[in-house]
Amino acid sequence: MRLWTLLGLVTLLLAEDTFAFKAHDFKTCSQSGFCRRGRALAARARESKDIWKSPYSVLVDSVTINPTEATFSARVKSSLYPDIKFGLELRVHEDGVVRVRMDELDGLRKRYDEAASWALIAEPKTSNDIRWTPGKKDIRAVYGEKKDFEIVVSYEPLRVALSRNGKEQVVLNGQGLLHMEHFRNKPQPEEKTEEKTEEPKVEGGEEGAQEVLKQENPRAWFEGENEDAYWEESFSSWTDSKPKGPESLSLDITFPSHGTVYGIPQHATRLALPTTTGEGASFSDPYRLYNADVFEYLASSPVSLYGSIPVMHAHSTDSTVGIFNAVGSEAWIDVSHASEKSTETHWISESGILDLFLLPGPTPEDIFKQYTRLTGTPVIPPHWSLGYHQCRWNYINSDDIRTVQKRFDEDDIPFDVLWLDIEYAEEHKYFIWDQKTFPDPVEMVNDVSALGRKMVVIVDPHVKRTSNYPVYKEASDKTLLIKSKNGEGEYEGWCWSGSSSWIDFFNPGAWEWWKSLFKTYKLSNGGWSWIQSTEDVHIWNDMNEPSIFNGPEITMPKDSIHYNDWEHRDVHNINGMLFSNHTWQAVHERSNPPKRPFVLTRSFYAGSQRFGAMWTGDNLGTWEHMTVGIKMVLANSIAGMSFAGSDVGGFFGNPEPEMLVRWYQVGAFGPFFRAHAHIDTKRREPFLLDEPYKSYIRDILRLRYSLLPVWYTQFRETTVTGLPISRPHYVAFPKDKNGFDLDDQYFIGSSGLLVKPVTEKGVTEATVYLPAEDQPYYDYFDFILHRSTTKGKTITVPAELDQIPLLIRGGSIITTRERPRRASRAMKYDPFTFRIALSKSGTASGELYLDDGESYDHEKGQLVWRQFTADKTASKKVKKPLLKITSRDMASQNPDSVVDGVALQGAYTPNNSFAESIKDVRVERLVIAGLEKKPKHVKVEGESGELAWEWLDGVAAGDKGEGGASVLIVKDPRVLIVKDWVIVIE
Repeated sequence: MRLWTLLGLVTLLLAEDTFAFKAHDFKTCSQSGFCRRGRALAARARESKDIWKSPYSVLVDSVTINPTEATFSARVKSSLYPDIKFGLELRVHEDGVVRVRMDELDGLRKRYDEAASWALIAEPKTSNDIRWTPGKKDIRAVYGEKKDFEIVVSYEPLRVALSRNGKEQVVLNGQGLLHMEHFRNKPQPEEKTEEKTEEPKVEGGEEGAQEVLKQENPRAWFEGENEDAYWEESFSSWTDSKPKGPESLSLDITFPSHGTVYGIPQHATRLALPTTTGEGASFSDPYRLYNADVFEYLASSPVSLYGSIPVMHAHSTDSTVGIFNAVGSEAWIDVSHASEKSTETHWISESGILDLFLLPGPTPEDIFKQYTRLTGTPVIPPHWSLGYHQCRWNYINSDDIRTVQKRFDEDDIPFDVLWLDIEYAEEHKYFIWDQKTFPDPVEMVNDVSALGRKMVVIVDPHVKRTSNYPVYKEASDKTLLIKSKNGEGEYEGWCWSGSSSWIDFFNPGAWEWWKSLFKTYKLSNGGWSWIQSTEDVHIWNDMNEPSIFNGPEITMPKDSIHYNDWEHRDVHNINGMLFSNHTWQAVHERSNPPKRPFVLTRSFYAGSQRFGAMWTGDNLGTWEHMTVGIKMVLANSIAGMSFAGSDVGGFFGNPEPEMLVRWYQVGAFGPFFRAHAHIDTKRREPFLLDEPYKSYIRDILRLRYSLLPVWYTQFRETTVTGLPISRPHYVAFPKDKNGFDLDDQYFIGSSGLLVKPVTEKGVTEATVYLPAEDQPYYDYFDFILHRSTTKGKTITVPAELDQIPLLIRGGSIITTRERPRRASRAMKYDPFTFRIALSKSGTASGELYLDDGESYDHEKGQLVWRQFTADKTASKKVKKPLLKITSRDMASQNPDSVVDGVALQGAYTPNNSFAESIKDVRVERLVIAGLEKKPKHVKVEGESGELAWEWLDGVAAGDKGEGGASVLIVKDPRVLIVKDWVIVIE
């Protein structure tokens, strides 16, 4: 074990004491001035509900309609401040998304208006077919193929409503809580004189008192009687100078026809968001979006965590709608389920303009398409990154890395990636190896990659402030570092490397420089680059909220200054995304030709899905954290972050073997699958476990590897549609109300696999809800049959410690590779097994997508994309087959195919070089469940001779459910994966 330097030990102890979760380290709404003001505004509205009216209205004579675009703009006034001007603009995009923008005009200062530019992939195109129709009380536009959508802007008070088929879907300012705090000058102290005033006589009780207050002092009635934390705000020992004064934005967003809402990750809570206001509220505080390093976070809380995506879905059996609120500052969101069929939300953000996108749906699939047209789809990752990742803080030296790899191989346990945490770097100066413990980094990495594996090492955003650290010196010389308040020199804070500064990625000058650091060769300009690295090293971005040990709420002071003099308060939630985005680009561009990067980030924002994976942060080794980790992955997935996972085993603690086995089962069915542990935990690599636990985990890992073709195929789909890979029930079955609250089971994309991980101690059986459809579901392992109904059905399945509830939906074809290998790279030429689970009508379908898994040649048509179907379609030779299984080339069938967001545009040919490289890969087995009767013949169409096959009668019904399905096993059908073929079962 390495000896800690005194500085390192002090840093660790300080961090441990600071980061162990303590409620007083982080603000509640009542401790946040702007949230306090926003909630007080809502309280006044409730108290004077009958007379409450928004002071904002549209100046009718200012309405301007763009005749060539679906855009209108107007000035807005507030009756509280007649001299303050606001500008409103609405645009309807080509796909029906409505963008609503409102900003202060000609103000004393400029509000931050760039949040959307960091999230969007391009400026959306407005429709050319929609026309606004102005009236006396409102302006409206009707659109959609069936003219079923309508957007209505009421003039007084200002109200925006999106309707479908005459039913309101989303309403802005329907509760009258819109309030954009305008910029103002700080008042000078005045001498106060006492004046005696008589209390007005009020008739009519509380309502009458509110009416009098409204008439006599409308500002106090609306804003409150006192200036609350307008110009300065203190929390614990820190003071926020707030030089711009109050600038928060309050907005109520109501979903009148939707009783369930999801999204706004990330929080440790249920997928269907519980209420935060009124009687029976699950939480007393609103959900907070403020990227923060919450060490050992609670397993049920609205407290903000590491990432923030201001996206919300509202769902009912009738439709799904969504909103994307492009705000980069701290935000708080109250959720109130006003009735079983409607939801009210109140969004309070500290700064920025109103820039809101209304996603009209009306289906979940539409919502994902609409959102990813704005912010981009996930990228298709390198194939190896879908394997198992082994990490801890910290593998202590080069020999430790080599020993871990050796022990995995000796026990025949597969893995693909070894990770290094912060101790690889000398004095935590990232990019510089500690020569005492890692004297041969290139040789070490080559030893790992020689067996088909990769390494991931950490690069955190804090830069050690010392002149002998080239990264700091270059960044300082180029003035690329974030500045202290008022722009007075570089901001200095405390993190793992001691005294640190932070690179300002809002500064365009930082971008190319950062990319140059990752080059694995000497730069011609003499700049520093990471020559002690290889292209087999990929990157982990941690601490990028940013986490600062001696900062307010363990992060950067809000009055720190970024490029163009924006305050950190304006961009806090975007900041971490830019760090990982540019790291991804750096790894992408270090190779020629480029290879697909893998970058893991802890902090993220809308659009981060374009640049890699995320994990749910520093969880605990508890059953509760295992449980909520699934819910968090689902929530992040529906907000675009499909490549998501939680630390297997928990970052903190020493889980007992039973818990560790269950956690591996959870991890094996998440898109990102990594085991990680704190430096103080006992070593818990799988090969260290006693039997039978070691074998249980080996089997789980082999199951994950056998299903890699499924995972990779689903990643291809999400790069095109944006649909999540970990797919909640409401997305897969949007009309099944029984599943709206389900977040402990989910589907693996559109594959037909339904998984229900066990997250409780001592469980031997589990309940699984089958969707409301008349279809069979088969146990993945033994084909025990369960039938759902049109009303849905809850079943009980075995779940001993060596079992995981995994079902195949009838109508699905699952393609696997069953041969155990040490890493995914060794599987390239392995044959395939097909599990064919027939539907009620005796049909099934599935897809398989393959490419080289590492380059971008797939964008040039170097790929294999097959569709497999099973049906009873007759042919010339067989008039009434029992079943016919067909393989077709999907890319040829779809000339406009898109892969990884790139249109193939005719570049594809069936005999492309990648297809040629695997031309001999065959199908070695078909397992067909649900045939009506035993066949007489099984043949490849067009060939003579019988295939070898075996028939297994279904077992009788009993304790295992409705009995086992009949199973036909076709052995070595002699067909190739890259060719068209038909197998006929007579």
